[in-house]
Amino acid sequence: MIGRLSGVLLEKQAPDLLLDVQGVGYEVQVSLTTFFELPNTGEPVTLYTHFVVRDDAQLLYGFAGQRERELFRTLVKVNGVGPKMALAILSGMNADEFVRCVHSNDVAALVRLPGVGKKTAERLIIEMRDRLKEWGIDANAPATEQAAPTASVSEEAESALIALGYKPQEAARMISAAAKQVDNPSCEALIRLALQKLVN
Repeated sequence: MIGRLSGVLLEKQAPDLLLDVQGVGYEVQVSLTTFFELPNTGEPVTLYTHFVVRDDAQLLYGFAGQRERELFRTLVKVNGVGPKMALAILSGMNADEFVRCVHSNDVAALVRLPGVGKKTAERLIIEMRDRLKEWGIDANAPATEQAAPTASVSEEAESALIALGYKPQEAARMISAAAKQVDNPSCEALIRLALQKLVN
């Protein structure tokens, strides 16, 4: 089991990373919540990881903190929720927002996430309620600065959302709407704003 990696961030294009750990390049998939916390390429980074072995692939998922990894591991235990959906959930909202949705029975917020229908949202709330009973909520989550994007920035942001399960037309609409809210945003800021509008 690979539980933690420390190395140099070689490449990042949400949700995929390439991390150099003493000469070995690890391909890691991360949620957008973690992606927004990454340093620039060429800089050192440490990720907590979850290793998944399937018949057709071996996949490594990375997280900025143990709390997010713990929630990921709890999510994949829910019937019908695999690693891809769990990553999409943690991309659409951070751990505290998800816990808040569960405790407040907010089905509407969950069904806005890609691949989460009403039945899945209801199952998540029912099955996660007891598992998250002891989870506290950090009310002081740091705000992110919001940096009209270039075409390449918009396309990269759309591609990231599509990779996480959003339909192309939906991703384009979300990014277009977000782009109208800020001047000269980065790709990360554009994605974050698009996702925040879903949660709010």
